[in-house]
Amino acid sequence: MKVDLFDFHLPEELIAQVPLKNRMDSRLMVLDKKTGEIKHEVFKNITEYLREGDCLVLNDTKVLPARLFGVKKDTGAKIEVLLLKQLEEDQWETLVKPAKRVKVGTEIEFGDGLLKAICTGTSDHGGRVFKFTYEGIFYEVLDQLGEMPLPPYIKEQLDDRERYQTVYAREPGSAAAPTAGLHFTEELLNEVREKGVHIAFITLHVGLGTFRPVSVDDVQDHEMHAEFYMVTEGTARLLNEVRNNGGRIISVGTTSTRTLETIASANNGRFVEGSGWTNIFIYPGYEFKAIDGMITNFHLPKSTLIMLVSALAGRENVLNAYHTAVEQRYRFFSFGDAMLII
Repeated sequence: MKVDLFDFHLPEELIAQVPLKNRMDSRLMVLDKKTGEIKHEVFKNITEYLREGDCLVLNDTKVLPARLFGVKKDTGAKIEVLLLKQLEEDQWETLVKPAKRVKVGTEIEFGDGLLKAICTGTSDHGGRVFKFTYEGIFYEVLDQLGEMPLPPYIKEQLDDRERYQTVYAREPGSAAAPTAGLHFTEELLNEVREKGVHIAFITLHVGLGTFRPVSVDDVQDHEMHAEFYMVTEGTARLLNEVRNNGGRIISVGTTSTRTLETIASANNGRFVEGSGWTNIFIYPGYEFKAIDGMITNFHLPKSTLIMLVSALAGRENVLNAYHTAVEQRYRFFSFGDAMLII
């Protein structure tokens, strides 16, 4: 299966640069995954498409202010470091710019020495491993010195860093936001509950895979980067009850989808408590075992994310929906509009 099959023309001006003032005011495209029928809605009306007994599954990961700007201790050269994954206490896998200036043994200082790091190794795809030293609590130092790691296609500065967090974020560890959840407010989540729809939380920390383009010609040759997930016993029990009672499981975002499918695939379609690393790659031909529907944003051409969406709703249906979104001037990517596949 060729990667080019998932290409489409996207005018650059449709890439949303800033979030809307009100999270719920995003547009919502509703796509029937069986017929391909499309409806145009506003996100705050999403409860009209949910039923009593359904369950929304939200990824409660919290984005770290993971972009750091420092200088090499010996030369003063400016270095940018993006934290991707904590390997063990105070050791992190990172992306570095310019990477060629950072060798094993290179020392970098941030915030006039408030945070220091030494390169202890290399990782896949040009990454670097750093050991950090500091006084106090690492996340508090990071909160003081770091910036939100906005995707490279967003050129505008973010005035309020909380707009790149979901309102239910609580487990620190992501290098990027689970952006489908950015549309929800506490008010809207309460409306969902009042309708009798269950809400369950899982955790998947978004890592390097978000920043890696598909660089192969054939879909099957692409390797996903492993990301850490957690599913509690309470969430697993709720999801099994919803399924047994005939409710639909609707994942919010591709990260929630990948977590649920990882768990269900390993347990004959059942949900169990667990944590670990997943590199599941979902593309057309995959048989879903966990979800009945999904809320997601509009994704990059030829990305693993549009492949996942195509696996759920069919490639032709999805590409037609995307062409319609372009014609109707929907906003794309992290701060853009949303799609409900049901």
